[in-house]
Amino acid sequence: MTTDLDRVVIIGVAGDSGCGKSTFLRRLADLFGEQFMTVICLDDYHSLDRQGRKKAGVTALNPKANNFDLMYEQIKALKEGKAIDKPIYNHETGMIDPPERIEPNKVIVIEGLHPLYDERVRSLVDFSVYLDISDEVKIKWKIQRDMAERGHSYEDVIASINSRKPDFKAYIEPQREYADVVIQVLPTQLIDDKNSNLLRVRLIQKEGVENFEPVYLFDEGSTIDWRPCGRKLTCAYPGIKMFYGPDSFYGHEVSILEVDGQFDNLEEMIYIESHLSKTGTTHYGEMTELLLQHKDYPGSNNGTGLFQVLVGLKMRETYEKLTLAKEPAQV
Repeated sequence: MTTDLDRVVIIGVAGDSGCGKSTFLRRLADLFGEQFMTVICLDDYHSLDRQGRKKAGVTALNPKANNFDLMYEQIKALKEGKAIDKPIYNHETGMIDPPERIEPNKVIVIEGLHPLYDERVRSLVDFSVYLDISDEVKIKWKIQRDMAERGHSYEDVIASINSRKPDFKAYIEPQREYADVVIQVLPTQLIDDKNSNLLRVRLIQKEGVENFEPVYLFDEGSTIDWRPCGRKLTCAYPGIKMFYGPDSFYGHEVSILEVDGQFDNLEEMIYIESHLSKTGTTHYGEMTELLLQHKDYPGSNNGTGLFQVLVGLKMRETYEKLTLAKEPAQV
């Protein structure tokens, strides 16, 4: 069955497990509306179940454990406005369950380990983000989650991370090159303290991408170092540092926006917002409103929340440009 959707927009969200994809997807739902956005977890295209992977000696990160032919066929069908019968990978049992019917929607988000790995699938994606968490931060987050919530020992957590590392480096991380934007989460440079929870977050925005104009701070194309703390922004020690400037990433020209440190009062985010341009907001203060709407989401008081909201706004802007291009000209 083909729907009457003029344009199905495909968004790719790539990254390792535990890197903030689910929080980002919740923020996207705010912008597109849950009924207009369908999320497809690409784990559903595992060709080997848990036992099969064990037998073959491969991890889920290995392309050999995934069916890219089916992934391409089905994402292409959805983009063409056709319904599909998508397999389901059951995370609890580790087995592949009977398929479910998925109808096309205005926005289809493909998220998981491999949205940008296969060249054919990549060619279907209209806008993509890679969530790039540095090893130091990833280990800290995983230890907090797995030891507190899942009862794992420190040794188990480290062993699990190390066992995935070769495949992560070989198959997941190289997808950064193909993403339109990368949200990179690193340890702070404000203080020399390995136990600090402060984060330095960089938004790496590719130049020359169709239907996308990078967000900039103060003056497009300049290099800016900014310490916004003071009368208009409350900051506890060691404060906040922002940076904006041109750079190169995998040989591509990029613009980088960076926030190091955390915000003490989200209500004051409007001050930061007023100095950013090409944010994709529809009205003054929308970025701040979206952050305040979910103060409890992880990363809301640092650059991860800010940049997730910004990338969501840019995705909405790209969606509007793509769908507008399909509409008949007004006479």
